Amino acid sequence: MTVYEYRAGLEGVPATQSSISYVDGQKGILEYRGTAIEDLASQSNFLETAYLLIWGEFPDAAELASFEAEIYEHRRMKYRISDMMKSFPESGHPMDSLQACAAALGLFYSKRALDDPAYIRAAVVRLLAKVPTMVAAFQLIRKGHDPIRPRDDLSYAANFLYMLNEKEPDPFAAHIFDVCLTLHAEHTINASTFSAMVTASTLTDPYAVIASAVGTLAGPLHGGAAEEVILMLEEIGSVDHVPAYIEHCLEHRQKIMGFGHRVYKVKDPRASILQKLAEQMFDKFGQDKYYDIAIALEKTVAERLAGKGIYPNVDFYSGLVYRKLGIPTDMYTPVFAISRTAGWLAHWKEQLGENRIFRPTQIYTGMHQVPYIPVEER
Repeated sequence: MTVYEYRAGLEGVPATQSSISYVDGQKGILEYRGTAIEDLASQSNFLETAYLLIWGEFPDAAELASFEAEIYEHRRMKYRISDMMKSFPESGHPMDSLQACAAALGLFYSKRALDDPAYIRAAVVRLLAKVPTMVAAFQLIRKGHDPIRPRDDLSYAANFLYMLNEKEPDPFAAHIFDVCLTLHAEHTINASTFSAMVTASTLTDPYAVIASAVGTLAGPLHGGAAEEVILMLEEIGSVDHVPAYIEHCLEHRQKIMGFGHRVYKVKDPRASILQKLAEQMFDKFGQDKYYDIAIALEKTVAERLAGKGIYPNVDFYSGLVYRKLGIPTDMYTPVFAISRTAGWLAHWKEQLGENRIFRPTQIYTGMHQVPYIPVEER
C-alpha cells in the first residue's frame, strides 16, 4: 500500500522546475531570471521585464523596440468584446469582466499551434496588449461611457492610465505605475500561476490559460488583498484606533490584511519598494491620511507579531499608490492581473517546453462499502 504525506495547500511541495523567478523568503530576495527585483524596479521597465520573463533574456535595443511596437499596434479591442462588456451589469466586479473577456479572446484567435513560435509570440503580444485595454474599458462602460481608443504615442503604463482616467497622466505618475507593474509581474508558483500551469498542461489555448489565472487571482487571499487593505485602513479611520484594531484582530484570530506571506518571513522586498514609491507620490501630489494609519499599523504589528515572521507583503502599500494614481479600489486586482499576465505567459511558455498534464492524487477520507438504500425506504 502506498503511503502519501498530505500537506494542506501543497505547502512546500515542489510542483515544477522553473528558471523564471527565485525567492528566498528568509533573506527577502526576489529575482526575475537571476536579476534582483530592486535593479529591475530602478533601471528597467515593464515591457522589457516582460520580455525577460517570457523569453529568458534581456532584449537588445532593436528587439525591445520591435516588441513594444507590436504591443502598441495590438492594443485595440474587438468591437464585439466591447459590445459584450456593455451587457455586463454595472455592479459586476471588474475581475469577472476581465475573466470573461480574456476567455472570449480565444473565440477570435481559436487556432492552436502550440509548437509554432510565431503563434506563441502573437498570443503573448495580444494578451499583453489587450488585457489593459479590457480593464480600462469596463471602468468607462460601467459608468455609461464608450471606451477610449488607445494612443500609440503613449507608453504602456501611461496609455492605461489615460484610458482609465480619460486624461493623459503626469509622466512621473506613469513612471510610478510602470514600476508597480514590474513589481507584480511574477512571483514563482503562487495560486494563480499554478492555476495557469494546470490549465496550460492540458494544451488548451493561452486565452483560456489567462482566464483561468484571472479567476484564481480574484480571491481575497491572493490578488484581492490590496483592495481589502484599503477597506481595512478606511475601517480603522485614524492612527489612534490602530492599537484597538490590532487587539481585536488578535483576540478574534482575524487576518490582518496585507501582512504575512506563505514564503517571506521578513518584509517583502516589493513592499519596501512600494512604500518608497508611495512616499514619492505623496511628496509630489499631496499626502494621504491613510498612509499614516498604515505606518502606525506596520509599527504595531512589528511590536506584536514580528517574532512570528509576520511583516507587510506586496499588497500592503500597493493600494495606497493606486489610490493616488486615481485607480478605483475594485480595480486594484485587475491592475495586478495586467502585470501578472507577463508571469503567467512565461510559465505557460515554459510549461509547453516539457509538458506533462498535472494529475495529483488524494488521500481518501470517506467511507467504504456503504449499501444503497432504495429511495422509498429512506
